Amino acid sequence: MADRTPVPGTRALVVLCASLALLAAGCGEQADRGKHSPSKGGGNPVSTPTASRPLPSDGKGSKDPDDINGDGHRDLLLPVTPTRENGEGRTAVVFGSAKGLDPSTHAVYDYSPGIATTADLDGDGYPDFVSVDRPAPRGVLTVGWGGPSGPKTDAQPTRLQAPDGGSSEGLSRPVRGDFDGDGHHDIAAVRQDGSVTLLYGPVTRSGAPARTDTRPGTGSWLAADDIDPSGKARATGLLVHEDDDGEQTGAVLYPARDGSGLSRTPVPLREGNAVAFGDYDGDGIRDLAIGDDGGRNNEPDTGEAPEVVASLAVYPGKGGEPITHKIPPSTNSYYGPGDYTAADPDGDGKDGILVATDKGALLIEGEKRTKILREGPARDDGEKTPARWRHARPYAAADFDGDGKEELILTWAPGTLFGLYGEDPTHWWLTDGTTTRDMTAFATTSFEGRG
Repeated sequence: MADRTPVPGTRALVVLCASLALLAAGCGEQADRGKHSPSKGGGNPVSTPTASRPLPSDGKGSKDPDDINGDGHRDLLLPVTPTRENGEGRTAVVFGSAKGLDPSTHAVYDYSPGIATTADLDGDGYPDFVSVDRPAPRGVLTVGWGGPSGPKTDAQPTRLQAPDGGSSEGLSRPVRGDFDGDGHHDIAAVRQDGSVTLLYGPVTRSGAPARTDTRPGTGSWLAADDIDPSGKARATGLLVHEDDDGEQTGAVLYPARDGSGLSRTPVPLREGNAVAFGDYDGDGIRDLAIGDDGGRNNEPDTGEAPEVVASLAVYPGKGGEPITHKIPPSTNSYYGPGDYTAADPDGDGKDGILVATDKGALLIEGEKRTKILREGPARDDGEKTPARWRHARPYAAADFDGDGKEELILTWAPGTLFGLYGEDPTHWWLTDGTTTRDMTAFATTSFEGRG
């Protein structure tokens, strides 16, 4: 995770194209979902999304921070590759349906300077888009308010207020969570001095949080536990990670406490740049996995400790010593292992850890290892793709069809653009658990200058 949180966001001349045969096809039409009154604040407005066919019907609101239109079905958010003409990204949304993810309904949201995370800050049932309005390092957190059609079009983002009612200037790397377990979505962000600012929801439309708090630290980026998509209130822990220059570095965890906010006593963690919260022992308490993401600093005297290389540790949520697992060593830095993803494909309430290896995705469940293999095309742009570069990588895991089992989302793209899409197709698979079957598969392509 170079930037730990995908930062999508700006310019709507993009079409998300899809077919079930991994073919990029068709070109979108401009979606006209109506105009909304602008909200107070600075920054650039949200533009109307593009879509290839009519978007799903407006929803009535939900508790899922990834249900963009509030229709009760989880959506998939994809970052869009910045272009040479415009150095900022955008966010594409593939909408869910009663039958699961539906790649035929999608939109690309033009939001400057880029969406860092989504959270329902005002509690109206529709996720809002939280961004950092640059220039860095004195960026300001802004929010584009959501609604039944997604973020309001032609509306000016609202600046979030920091402690004591001041500006959120100087905050970066925002992540969402429910840090006090009260059911309201919150935001945590890093200050320039490495400390953490907590903005607790609900947030007013003028950008004022219900309350604020801080935690000391020397952090560079954050990771938060997931908000329960069902809406069940659950306190989420917060990890504060040190900066790195390619080498594996350490972090601290502020454990979650229902009703009283994050602990004020951080728990030191081992070195490792890949992080995933989950319930890995099935006891109903959230755990944390942290370990080697494959990144290396090749400068002299910066080698990784032997216990860090090709390993990860699971810190039990109930306390106790971490449990270390070995992972396949990476001989090809092109593949990773990269980030970790918590996944429960069989719905037994016990997560596994999905990692990338040189030979494809691997689900680690205790001592059990399951390969999940998908491959990109043998040829790209008329040139042969080496077999060692065709393995799809893990992107995420989620239950899109509501059957209690999570689908695994894998992705492949030429070059190093995994998880993005640009002029070349990026391929996506939603697997049927750990089987060789797919719930759906599609490819995305952007066409600059067409809409």
